[in-house]
Amino acid sequence: MTPAKVVLVGADGCKAGWIAVLREPGSTPRNPDAAPSVNVFPTFAALLAAIPDHAVVAVDMPIGLPEFSSKGGRGPEALVRPLLGARQSSVFSIPSRAALYADTSGFTTIEAWYAAHLRASNVAKTTSDPPRGVSIQAFGIFSKIREIDELLIARPELRGRVFESHPEVAFCRLNGDRAMLFPKKIKGSVNPAGMAERKALLCRHGYDMDFLDQPPPRGAAADDFLDAAVMALIAGRIAGGEAKPFPNPPLADGFGIPVAIWA
Repeated sequence: MTPAKVVLVGADGCKAGWIAVLREPGSTPRNPDAAPSVNVFPTFAALLAAIPDHAVVAVDMPIGLPEFSSKGGRGPEALVRPLLGARQSSVFSIPSRAALYADTSGFTTIEAWYAAHLRASNVAKTTSDPPRGVSIQAFGIFSKIREIDELLIARPELRGRVFESHPEVAFCRLNGDRAMLFPKKIKGSVNPAGMAERKALLCRHGYDMDFLDQPPPRGAAADDFLDAAVMALIAGRIAGGEAKPFPNPPLADGFGIPVAIWA
C-alpha cells in the first residue's frame, strides 16, 4: 500500500464531533483538481462511513486502553515525551479502561459533569499505581476515546487502518525530530506564532497556505484544523511505510487493540 493508491485521512476531535482532512489517491495539495478537503462529522462512525473501506486514518486520540495504569501512561506516552522538550505537557497519561467507562451518561448540567468526573477519578485511583485521579483535560475527551474504542472492539478489521498519532509528535518528526518552538495555545487562546510555525512546516510538506488559511468548518477551531492536517500527513507516512510506532513493535491492550503513537 502506498500513499498514491489510498485515501489518506487525518482526524481530530472538535466541539462539533470530529474534523477530518482528506487527501485523495495520487493527489498533491497544490493540484487544484485534487486539493485536500476538510469536513466535520458528528461521530467517528459517521466519518468512517464517509470514506472508502481501504482509507488509512491517523487520529489524534488515544487508542488501546490499559486495565491498570502505571506511572507515565500506557507506554507510548513515556517514549514520546522526551522528544518534545517544552511541548511534552501536551501528552497526558490515559487512565484505566474502567475509569474511562465509569460514567457514560450524557451530562445535562455542570454539576452532573463534575460528579461524573469525580466518579471517574475515584475509579482511576483504584486502578493505578501510584494512585492517580483524572485530569479535567483528559476527562473532557473520554467520550471521544470511547467512540473509537467501541468501534475497534466491535470491528477488529479497523485496527489495521485506524492509527493513533499525536500532533506535537507528528510536527516534531516532520521537522527533523525537532520539537516546535512555540505552543499553539497560551492560556487557552490561540498563539499566532505557534500557528504560523506549524503552517510553515505543513507547507514544506506539500500543503498550500491558502488551504491552511481558510476558516475551519463550523464547530471546529483553527488549531483542530492544523492538527487534522498534520494527521493526514502521518496517515501518508503510515501507508508508505515511513512512520514509526512508539513503542516498536506496538503493545496490545486486553482486547488485542494495538497500543502505539505513530509518527
